[in-house]
Amino acid sequence: MQKKTIILHDYFESLEGGGRLSSVLAEGLNAALACGFATKHHPFTHTARQQGQFYSLDSRSAIPLWRQYRLAQAFQGKTGFLQNYATAIYSGFYSPLAIKQHQQGRNILYCHTPPRFIYDQRDFYLSQIPVPLRPLLNAFSDWLQPRYEQAVQQMDVVIANSQNIQQRIQHYLKQDAQVVYPPCDTQALRWLGQGDYYLSTGRLDPLKRVDRLVQAFLQMPDKKLLITSGGPELKRLQGMAAAADNIQFSGWLDDAALKKLIGNAIATLYIPKDEDFGMSPVESMAAGKPVIGVAEGGLLESIIAEETGFLLPPDPSVEQIIAAVTAMTPQQARFMRSACEKQAQGFDQRYFIEQMREIIWSK
Repeated sequence: MQKKTIILHDYFESLEGGGRLSSVLAEGLNAALACGFATKHHPFTHTARQQGQFYSLDSRSAIPLWRQYRLAQAFQGKTGFLQNYATAIYSGFYSPLAIKQHQQGRNILYCHTPPRFIYDQRDFYLSQIPVPLRPLLNAFSDWLQPRYEQAVQQMDVVIANSQNIQQRIQHYLKQDAQVVYPPCDTQALRWLGQGDYYLSTGRLDPLKRVDRLVQAFLQMPDKKLLITSGGPELKRLQGMAAAADNIQFSGWLDDAALKKLIGNAIATLYIPKDEDFGMSPVESMAAGKPVIGVAEGGLLESIIAEETGFLLPPDPSVEQIIAAVTAMTPQQARFMRSACEKQAQGFDQRYFIEQMREIIWSK
């Protein structure tokens, strides 16, 4: 007898948004959860493990590119257990390849974005790795692309996490998709007060442009910036801010510590390049904190300019960031509180689960 639903996500390593969404979806649907690998005691897998509904393909590797290739191969060849499930929902770049093992059931892709290292940001990703590895990345991308596209074409339903990604799917994959925004646990995020700092939660990689925030606050020694994340740019950014008492790095934090810092911030800053959707602004608004963001990508779908934050031009200058922070006084931030909280409610996880149920049960 087939069980109801299983969620497949590439892997659970850091506390990233796709993994969180997969965990919320599995809990909300009482579904099984599968992944390429998971770190020990990863919080997003806790409930599924307790319920005996967790599968790991144990395909972890620390070797660049071999790691991704091994994951893709594992989803293609080690997911025969999918035949026990009526519906499979896929999250990530590699898990959709498991559709090869689920030809008789219903298949749904929740697309955070088509792989950007294959499509719109291929040159950027090539530039981030040593020259000797670039032919290998090109070879892997050329190997994965037709398999990924074939898997997407076989899906019964394709869901995009934003209108931005809906358009990207249509452009690169020639597929229609319906939009279901990612879930935010708005009940867990609260206005706790107002400290003396602005907050950046974006991962420290070049696409998040946290270096520009650092450059801006170096020119505003009277304003404090707290950076609560990690990533490949950490050491470089710490070097930039080494002599600045007003810029602090906390590293990655657990959920409780992060929520406390959000709840006590003046406002948050998030200026990524063409973000897929971006949960950070929604989480900020759920705590009543306005966002200084950019008018591009998914942020156009979450932040209401001049009501729940400020939207800077795409590719903002340091001077524009300084002007926005200067305008976002503690008083201005408090004025925006109620609008922020109201806007965030539209992304609450209960609406996400309701929408996903409707899609799963529709024919």
